[in-house]
Amino acid sequence: MAKADPEEHDALVDTSEQPFLDHIIELRSRILRTLLVVMLLFFPTYYFANDLYQFVAAPLMAHLPNSGSMIATEVASPFLTPFKLAIFTAIFIGMPFVLHQGWSFISPGLYLHEKKFALPLLVSSISLFYLGVAFAYFLVFPLVFEFLAAVTPEGVTMMTDINRYLDFVLKMFFAFGFAFEIPIATLLLSWSGISTADGMARKRPYVIVGCFVVAMLLTPPDVISQLLLAIPTWMLFELGVFLARFAEKRRDQTTPDEDVETV
Repeated sequence: MAKADPEEHDALVDTSEQPFLDHIIELRSRILRTLLVVMLLFFPTYYFANDLYQFVAAPLMAHLPNSGSMIATEVASPFLTPFKLAIFTAIFIGMPFVLHQGWSFISPGLYLHEKKFALPLLVSSISLFYLGVAFAYFLVFPLVFEFLAAVTPEGVTMMTDINRYLDFVLKMFFAFGFAFEIPIATLLLSWSGISTADGMARKRPYVIVGCFVVAMLLTPPDVISQLLLAIPTWMLFELGVFLARFAEKRRDQTTPDEDVETV
């Protein structure tokens, strides 16, 4: 298969503009495909909704005292809570397909060098999001719930509403999932020219304060969960700055050669 010529490909991107209505039709098609896949994933997921909820509730149940349990304070909660969990699980499982549809929609308008970076970013972003969710479930939840169970006043029975617990879990999943996207965000800031690695490094004090403020707002009012979100977020920022500095250095090394070839 012949290798695509970058100049010919980029020129074709500049000249092959589609009418606005065609873009709307294409976007509608991508959205319908996404909804169809999520719907198809929902039905088998809902069949195992109760088992899924037991899996999600396991970190809390493991640290409840013998007299503690989970309760449903609303009449429809035993039905609506697993239903909501099934919907979010279907979206979670289908996220690679969802992002692929978004990629397929925008990729025809990208230059060849943009496609070269966009696809790895797409794969790494979804991987980092899943990694953040796993970090929250396997590391953060056990520590947080153990702490909360330990500080429960004597004579107070720890009983958590199933719907409120699910809302808490989903918020934590999204908080840690998006926090793990920080290296991707720093790379995009560097590649787009909005900022540089040195410029982001100079803003490190503000970033550290911002990490702790965001962690305070998104996590329960306990020190453990706040630290477990703020410190990894800060470390991921440092990783992103390191990768951005490496990418800038590599770009500076290749630019002179490209200029010589152009001349």
